[in-house]
This record gives sequence, structure tokens and C-alpha cells, in this order.
Amino acid sequence: MSVSAESVKELLSSENLGDRLRAVNQIRGLEPKTAFEFLQIAISDKNSRVRYSAVSQLDTLGGQDLDLSLRILRELLNDPEADVQAAAADCLGALKLHTAFEDLEQLYHRTPEWLVQFSIIATLGALGDPRGFELLKQALSSDNGLIQTAAISSLGELGDVQAVSLLVPYSTNPDWQVRYRVVQALGNLGGAEAKSILETLVNDEVEAIGKEAKRALQ
Repeated sequence: MSVSAESVKELLSSENLGDRLRAVNQIRGLEPKTAFEFLQIAISDKNSRVRYSAVSQLDTLGGQDLDLSLRILRELLNDPEADVQAAAADCLGALKLHTAFEDLEQLYHRTPEWLVQFSIIATLGALGDPRGFELLKQALSSDNGLIQTAAISSLGELGDVQAVSLLVPYSTNPDWQVRYRVVQALGNLGGAEAKSILETLVNDEVEAIGKEAKRALQ
């Protein structure tokens, strides 16, 4: 059966959860303007799985109307489900909606959900807002290793060379994945201090880290 705007719209209004989930998946095959309109319907669905599937597409379709996307995503940061909040945070960064920085910062401090905190920290690099530096600095001290690692990556993406001195202690972390992220971040940041650390990490016991350090130095 071919997918059409009419068929997708009919599925979106179905009482059957499977139909609505299928509709959100089929939205990908519609032309962007129509797809964006239908996502707005799905984002207000009573089921969190439908809302999550819909908001996860806004990183590519939200550009149809950035002002409207900003309003929608801000509301979804208050969704009762953590995964929907996390997906909304991801999209705010992908769409580079700097106006939402304070919303993300406030949510990071008030949420008890590590997944939401992780998504916020991970998206700050993509967002590229200089105000994110202090929050990323705080996240480096998180008890959650995934949040800590995301902060290292985002500091590299943010591009503020002040991050180099913050990352130095993590260049000898016993977790090789942390050291690998540090190498990537230092490669992005550049500078004499970063180069010095990378020259040390060329000889790391983990081959992947040594190769990445060599690549970063080229």
C-alpha cells in the first residue's frame, strides 16, 4: 500500500497505538512541509512512544519553522516522560536554537533523570553557545560516567581553548573510552598545551587512542 498524506493522517487519528506509531514512521516519506504539519499532531499524542518518535524527527524537519519548533520543543522539555524531554533537548541543539539555552540549563539542574541530563550535556556542543562552558565544566564532575564523557566531547565541540586545562586530568583516566574522548576533544581545541598532551597520548597502551592522537596532531 502506497503512503500518502491522506493515509498517514488517517492513521494518526486511529485509536490503535500501532497505527499511530506506523504513521509517525511513514511521515518520513512525505514532503517536508506536510511532514512538519503532521509531526505537530503526533507530538501532542497521549502516548509517550508516539511523542518520542515524532520529536525525534524535528532535528531535520524543524527548520521548516524555527520559531514554531522552538515553542514546541520548549513545551516538550516539560513532558512527563524523560525520553521525550531528552529527545527535545537533542533537537534544540541540532537546530541551534540558542534562545533555549537557559531552558536547558534550568532543566539540567532540576531534573532527577540522568538521561535528560546526559542529553542536555551532549547537545551543548552542537548548540555552540558560549554560555554552555560553565555548565559543561560542572558536568565534568558528575558522578555519572556517561554525563562526564559527554561533557568532554561537548567541550571539544564548543571550541573554547580554556577547556584544555580542564581536560588534562582526564587524559590519564583509567577508562580508555574517557581518554579517547579527551584525544578527540583536544584535537578539536588545538593549541600548544593540547598538542603536548596529544604527543603523550600517541604512546597510549590502547592502539585506537594512539592512532587518534596521531591523526589529531597531523
